[in-house]
Amino acid sequence: MSEKVLICGSIAFDTIAVFEGHFKEHILADSIQSLSVSFFVPSLRKEYGGCAGNIAYNLRLLGGQPVPVGTVGSDASDYLEYMQELGIDTSLVRVLPDMYTPQCFITTDLDNNQIASFHPGAMEKSADNDISGEQAAWGIVAPDAKDGMFAHARRMHASGIPFVFDLGQAMPLFDGNDIQQMLEMASILCVNEYEASVVVQRTGKTMEEIAKGLKGVIVTHGSEASVVYEGGERVEVPVLKVDQVVDPTGCGDAHRAGLLHGLTRGWNLQDACKLGNIMGSIKVASRGPQNHRPTRQHIEAMLQDHYGMSL
Repeated sequence: MSEKVLICGSIAFDTIAVFEGHFKEHILADSIQSLSVSFFVPSLRKEYGGCAGNIAYNLRLLGGQPVPVGTVGSDASDYLEYMQELGIDTSLVRVLPDMYTPQCFITTDLDNNQIASFHPGAMEKSADNDISGEQAAWGIVAPDAKDGMFAHARRMHASGIPFVFDLGQAMPLFDGNDIQQMLEMASILCVNEYEASVVVQRTGKTMEEIAKGLKGVIVTHGSEASVVYEGGERVEVPVLKVDQVVDPTGCGDAHRAGLLHGLTRGWNLQDACKLGNIMGSIKVASRGPQNHRPTRQHIEAMLQDHYGMSL
């Protein structure tokens, strides 16, 4: 059986600048109506990111077979080469030469406040990246352009590919009817605590009710236990205590990769969530979404030590 996983979502660059001061000293409430400010940012870094890119990276660390599905611009050649060097199949990444790759520009100050701008670029054409007829063990619909998320969901559903619905940063785009439509096609819903509360509010259904129509639901709670709704039961899955939270960026994507790897191995949702917790705890100790470099043996040792499980 193929262990290929279709990772549908954004593939983006994150450009992060650090202002060695405090925004509050330069953005004054009484002059906000005519705001014009400039920040000197001596520290700058560019990261490979995007939900599909991050999930694919982490799944590859586990020895999985991720196939990212996304749209990028001609400026993504280095990102594509990087993924290929990692052994990631980029055949379903569509390059649109007249557009830019999605990019997020973030300036952060010494209080960790952020000012961010996002350019969707080629992501706006993600629905045109047709994956009809593709075969895979599992898939995921991660944050992307709304049309693209629906298009990929419908195509995987039509092909009989079970998939995880990860609402994430796309949450503002989905009303209750949209969420319900996605849940009718998905096999698993994976959300964080805040997203779960929004899903409940917009659909009028409890997590227990939603889980009855799916293989299951996972709700992550950051440093607190994850909650798995499966087979009519609600089970808390303890997370690992980390020594230091360096950067939470991409932790959710790392978790989804662990979850998907477990699912391709036929694990139940609780055990797959445990591997997700391991991957999230590794990621949080590293700055940037794709700079952690654990070996598969290291991941296996952590899984054994904390949960008594083997990859």
